[in-house]
Amino acid sequence: MKTIDELLSENVAGKRVLVRADLNVPLDGTTITDDGRIRAVLPTVKALAEAGARVVVASHLGRPKGAPDPAFSLAPAAARLGELLGADVAFATDTVGESAGATVAGLADGQVAVVENLRFNAGETSKDDAERGEFADRLAALADVYVGDGFGAVHRKHASVFDLPARLPHYAGYLIATEVGVLRKLTDDVRRPYVVALGGAKVSDKLAVIDALLGKADRILIGGGMAYTFLKAQGHEIGTSLLQEDQIPAVREYLERAGKNGVELVLPVDTLVAAEFPDMKTKASANPTTVAADAIPAGHMGLDIGPETRKLYASKLADAATVFWNGPMGVFEHPDYAEGTKAVAQALVDSPGFTVVGGGDSAAAVRTLGFDEQAFGHISTGGGASLEYLEGKTLPGLAALED
Repeated sequence: MKTIDELLSENVAGKRVLVRADLNVPLDGTTITDDGRIRAVLPTVKALAEAGARVVVASHLGRPKGAPDPAFSLAPAAARLGELLGADVAFATDTVGESAGATVAGLADGQVAVVENLRFNAGETSKDDAERGEFADRLAALADVYVGDGFGAVHRKHASVFDLPARLPHYAGYLIATEVGVLRKLTDDVRRPYVVALGGAKVSDKLAVIDALLGKADRILIGGGMAYTFLKAQGHEIGTSLLQEDQIPAVREYLERAGKNGVELVLPVDTLVAAEFPDMKTKASANPTTVAADAIPAGHMGLDIGPETRKLYASKLADAATVFWNGPMGVFEHPDYAEGTKAVAQALVDSPGFTVVGGGDSAAAVRTLGFDEQAFGHISTGGGASLEYLEGKTLPGLAALED
């Protein structure tokens, strides 16, 4: 895989360089609530612009249905990119149409443009190779060189991620090079003890990575909504807590295999419960109660790990040489249920080992809860991509950057 440093060793002044970034930021209307993914691509965009390239940034945002939708416009992301760069960033109101063509043609050396949401075009996400290829051809006409730097999308076989690199000289940007280097430390060159903390709502989202980690990790800590399927699999009553009943057989098999493999699989010992899900608009107190994890009362749902579990998980992380964390421990967006996620984040901050926050809601939680990002070894920009890499899958966007 050739990197951007190799590209910059050549004369890129005047060349049109398309950077496939991941500007898929959360929005409240047109207000960006977390600009972490925009800041993550800055080193690549800055380096190219300073070298005199004409930089064309392309990305998706959200899940529009193959047609323009103002709710998913990249205009706010383009404006924020300009603020962070301290320079004007041109914005094309389409992706491969007249506006994109004119915007790119109007760039001078060292200038940057953002084209509109790639997913406004059905060809971007099409499962039909020809349709994707046709869209990739139109994107390729906007550039002389391709730089892949949207790590959060490399697990997708999409036109701008998989098909476009085949049509242009291609290089990995700084973000992708960093992300891959970090993930190799979690797979090929692991320092032990290796502890993994997994949370989030659905156990089905994590089954494949748990399957892979049962042969690699020393300890796996389970929290979030997925923990209640594990507790149910052990025969405990879980009230109205989140349950994926169809996953119970797989969970039981994993519990058995963990014991056979000598992997310590740790579940909550207590949990915060309430009679109903909290009001996320008003953030009014839900008056949660702490109960033992095996004594959740009928008509109540678990919404965060309890104080004893926080202490337990912190102790299980304290001696780790390598930590990977993906998924919050509870409904961290509500103040009544943020303490479990805070405790795990603080344990990573306190850890002397190499700590990785695996993107997605975990990365959002770190920022929302006010932690210093520099206190962690690495905060990934791609939750799904990170998990699939750890599962041992071939990621289309990475494969496309290989020569």
